[in-house]
Amino acid sequence: MGKRYSSLFVGQEPSAAPLDQAPAAPYRLLLVDDEPGILAALRRVFQRENYVLHFARNGVEALKILANQPVHLVISDFMMPRMNGSELLAQVRERWPETIRIMLTGHANTEAVMGSIKGGAVYRFILKPWNDDDLRLSIALALEQYTLQQRNRSLEQENQKQHRDLETLAKLSVTNRSQLAILLHKKGLLNAQQIQQLHKEMQTHKTPVLRQLMQHEWLDGEKVYELLRKDLMFDEIDLREFQVDASLLALVPQAICTRQLVLPLRVADKRLRLAMADPLDQGLIDELGFMTGLSIHPLLCRLGQLQDKLHELFGEPGNQLEDLTTVVGSSDPYEGIEIVLDDDSGSESLEQLLGSSEDPPAIRLVNAVILEALRLGASDIHIHPRTKHVVVRYRIDGVLQDKIQIPSALLMSLVSRIKVMAELDITERRRPQDGRITVKTPMRIVDLRISTLPTINGEKVVMRVLERQSAAQSLEDLGLSPHNLRRLLHVVNKPQGIILATGPTGSGKTTTLFALLQHEASPEKNYVTIEDPVEFHVDLAGQVPVRERIGLNFSNVLRAILRQDPDVILLGEIRDSDTAEVAFHAALTGHLVFSTLHTNSAAATIARLFDLGLKPYVLASALEAIIAQRLVRRICSLCREQVQPPHERLQSLGPEFLEGGMRFFQGKGCNQCHQGYKGRVGIHEVLTMSDRLRDAIAQGASAMQLQAMAREQGMTTLLDDAREKIAQGLTTVEEVLRLLGPQTLQE
Repeated sequence: MGKRYSSLFVGQEPSAAPLDQAPAAPYRLLLVDDEPGILAALRRVFQRENYVLHFARNGVEALKILANQPVHLVISDFMMPRMNGSELLAQVRERWPETIRIMLTGHANTEAVMGSIKGGAVYRFILKPWNDDDLRLSIALALEQYTLQQRNRSLEQENQKQHRDLETLAKLSVTNRSQLAILLHKKGLLNAQQIQQLHKEMQTHKTPVLRQLMQHEWLDGEKVYELLRKDLMFDEIDLREFQVDASLLALVPQAICTRQLVLPLRVADKRLRLAMADPLDQGLIDELGFMTGLSIHPLLCRLGQLQDKLHELFGEPGNQLEDLTTVVGSSDPYEGIEIVLDDDSGSESLEQLLGSSEDPPAIRLVNAVILEALRLGASDIHIHPRTKHVVVRYRIDGVLQDKIQIPSALLMSLVSRIKVMAELDITERRRPQDGRITVKTPMRIVDLRISTLPTINGEKVVMRVLERQSAAQSLEDLGLSPHNLRRLLHVVNKPQGIILATGPTGSGKTTTLFALLQHEASPEKNYVTIEDPVEFHVDLAGQVPVRERIGLNFSNVLRAILRQDPDVILLGEIRDSDTAEVAFHAALTGHLVFSTLHTNSAAATIARLFDLGLKPYVLASALEAIIAQRLVRRICSLCREQVQPPHERLQSLGPEFLEGGMRFFQGKGCNQCHQGYKGRVGIHEVLTMSDRLRDAIAQGASAMQLQAMAREQGMTTLLDDAREKIAQGLTTVEEVLRLLGPQTLQE
């Protein structure tokens, strides 16, 4: 075993490397030079190294030596008779490409030497006279390169084996694989549209129908199991105490077992007993029978047991990057996606985009990132370049989670593809840009708001996911406490005035506004909305999208709407003093206006409106209510358990949380939730106006004074509502701390 280059620094013999990382025998070096003195000097340099040395005085001798025995590295002089070093190393590269080639020269014609390097004939060149230690180190590093090449070749062979497994997996036909879905449809558990979507996804992903069903959460897995057990009377197997024969795992590749949810158990009389979550999958049974050469005896198994056993045998499922790499490297699995570049100019199919793109893998990569976000129910997609790789992060239930890692080399094509979709300037990488994409899938239409930002590691992209076809919720579905709901119902039926929903981005303000808009909506009134973009579609309302690029902003549209005889106006956001002034004067002239503002509390909203230039008497007269809100993650109902949080955490929220008799809960985590949470619930602070409050606003009272006055008149704060949600077992102390922060300083 040759010495590793680390021994040059530590002066110790290296430990033996695995056989797949270095040659089993010592490295063999061939030294070629027409001067005997140079060859003697080279022998002196390497005589203490564990190398086998061969010597040649010209290129012809060197080629004869190489033809008789393998050599790991060749060091050749440049100026030699009959055949110079460049010509020799070029032939070595052609006939023995694995051999590392180094040129040793004192010749002044560096252009010829550099030409050899650029042509790939030479790994590197070293000038005469050399430094012995530098030469040893250079050779050691070159041999390290040889070792890495061998290791890469071994990995390529392993990858080819895995690729064959994936090819086998890809051959699994979808034909006759939807029997379970058809059975569920006949039982009235799935509708025709869901059946079509399942069939499309099975063709796309080559996954069983049961896996797709569980991803959509249309049915409980236990209900499907009971249907197969009772109605079709399949033989059952309980895997909890079953010991799998390890030798049988070679019959069916791991990739097929984990993806198709099967597990070989026993072989007897050329008959394979196979645990299956879906024994109706006759297409899979036929394929596996052909693959193994055995007849298949399917045994029904609970999905959870099968997944646990597969995890026990094969470990954690592979990184999502593996699936993503398969997507990028294969044919496009997302032909059903349609990217709409401009609503007014029609749509362009993905096939057309694929044909016009210089980098088709980038298209598939972007589509995979977007589709995964839609599958997980993410509200935001972050493409974040880091030092060593690019991370795709999804905001799920208000919390960012790292989901996919992408090689840094793909960042530029990934960002360029997104810019093309959003009609941004792909040549501009130094300035932030904003755009919009509309994505149509077979089941959904979503808008993506795009924002790019240059960072030291490359451009960061954030995409906000906005449902185009979302149905607006009712007031009763918002999670309002009975006290807050009663106060809100009192003001929503007033014929004029302005009601504001406040909170940070992503706190559900727009959802609250549409619930207010649709409460007791009547065809006798004219409803108009101004949004950027339109998030909820309401047939009863005339909905106007803001288009900043053509000068159609909130204030301009609002002025035009006031000439359309509206009764109720929903204004997406008050962003500037001009929009604020028009909105409040509309509320003073007989219109009911709903809008949003970015502030931390109800009382702070009034101070913010003063900052926007509104006069106190206008604000006091037009304002009817302010709803401050946050969205906290909801505890999963399937794995909820009672706990006792640390005393310090409760103390940081205030003395009310230390009162006896208060119960606390958390989710311990299950396969139906994210880290013990599933969905979100709102916490609210509803400030309704009174004569005393209007007088205080007109007098210019501070936010603290207004807060105290509102609490005296019955307003419950965000913290009060959060405490009530905790007591009901809807959320946790950690979530309230995350959203509201500590309230009292601990001494």
